[in-house]
Amino acid sequence: MQGIGDWATRRAQLSGDQVAFVSGGHSWTYREFDDRTNRLANQLRDRFGIRRGDRIAAVVPTSVECLEILFATAKLGAIFTPINVRLTASEIAYVLGDLGADLLFAHTSFPAARSAAREPGTRVRAIVELGEEYAALVTDADPTPVTPLARREDVAVIMYTSGTTGRPKGAMITHENLRANAAAVVAAFGLRSCDVTVTALPMFHIGGLGLYTLPFIYIGARNVIMPSFDPVAVLDAVGSERATQLLLVPTMWQAVMAVPDLDSYDLSSLTCALTSGAPAPRPVLDFLARSGIPFREGFGMTECSPSVALLDTEYVREKAGSIGRPLFGIDTRIVDDHDRDVAVGQVGELLVRADNVFAGYWMRPEETARALRDGWFHSGDLGFADRNGFITLVDRKKDMLISGGENVYSREVELAIAAMPGIRDVAVVGAPHEKWGETPVACIVADPGVSPTEKEVIAFARQRLAGFKTPTRVVFLDALPTTATGKIQKNVLRDRLLAEPT
Repeated sequence: MQGIGDWATRRAQLSGDQVAFVSGGHSWTYREFDDRTNRLANQLRDRFGIRRGDRIAAVVPTSVECLEILFATAKLGAIFTPINVRLTASEIAYVLGDLGADLLFAHTSFPAARSAAREPGTRVRAIVELGEEYAALVTDADPTPVTPLARREDVAVIMYTSGTTGRPKGAMITHENLRANAAAVVAAFGLRSCDVTVTALPMFHIGGLGLYTLPFIYIGARNVIMPSFDPVAVLDAVGSERATQLLLVPTMWQAVMAVPDLDSYDLSSLTCALTSGAPAPRPVLDFLARSGIPFREGFGMTECSPSVALLDTEYVREKAGSIGRPLFGIDTRIVDDHDRDVAVGQVGELLVRADNVFAGYWMRPEETARALRDGWFHSGDLGFADRNGFITLVDRKKDMLISGGENVYSREVELAIAAMPGIRDVAVVGAPHEKWGETPVACIVADPGVSPTEKEVIAFARQRLAGFKTPTRVVFLDALPTTATGKIQKNVLRDRLLAEPT
């Protein structure tokens, strides 16, 4: 096999009658999926003139159609880019312009996409609306099988980063990156063709594709696809479809925990509950432990397609706070500012080397050169490894603050404050300080009906942290700004703090 377009053809040959997808009361076999991707690929080539290397963008919900567009694009050797459906027209236009998209698929429920395609700086030649237009496009197409054109080293997907630190940039993920990631996930979780998962993460995020969607297609398993996250719908689907694997980010798990009569739902089929995308807060870990379902914590990055490390079931309590150990076939290092390995237990930058590490940033050679050096991806994450290889992250390089000459890792401060009763969410960012240069500021969301004071929070933190690590200010919010997958947007918090008087 060269590219992932081959996967659909091979699955049709090996697992043709196996149900590949379930969504909205309908099901698709692997043979039907391959037929539809062939039809769409023929239309893309013959009607829209799509050729190898062209870029196709999509502003669509998590859906079977999204996967059809991806695999049809892959068969032609073109490049697929799913765009965050929550973006504004100007934000979508930025991605379309930066990408140089030739064709846009847009769902009718996201009118901002059509507006974005008309803005200056974009070159979109045609727009296909999902709905009747898309259905007719596939139904009326030539069903002749398409010989996949992509090579392993070709870019399959350009996935725009979540933008937690500024303007998103496109990570170029190759066909080989996706294959290597799928193989690593299958091995790490012991996945089989009889497994069933419920996909609730958005497919415009690498977690929605790389865990578990593409690995499930890789091995011919079944994927129940939810167009959007609804905790009750997810619980119903787990029970009715007898799902064995379930991935939710911590905020989704919290929503599940809040469902009335949670005990009435049948989760007995689950053999693994996975949390990823952000560190799981203690209430989520406690809930999963009480459920009796084996659970794991995963860590990944867009640039790694996304898998890097996994904290296995037997260690989630003992090694709480760790991201675990690298998956099989993935090499990591912890280095200083000169790329020299640091001692066990010493903080440094996490580097990753593996076949699933991306090819670079789209149209950004300087940023690519900084990120990929001497065969290693420089993640920008700071952490340390213990003697058994378990990695604990303490901060992003960009999020670490220096107060009075001392390094302050926001994650350490957040963990200390999160232990305070009544604290639901906390994010710590640096704010300018006249004397110390920077000082930690805690942004807090309290539990309903709880009203901690700034003085109480600071006193609680002071008992657990050195003085220079203790926040000098506390800001109470109704919610923390997050990306679609629950990652806290600290750049938004910093901008807000700078705009507010101290």
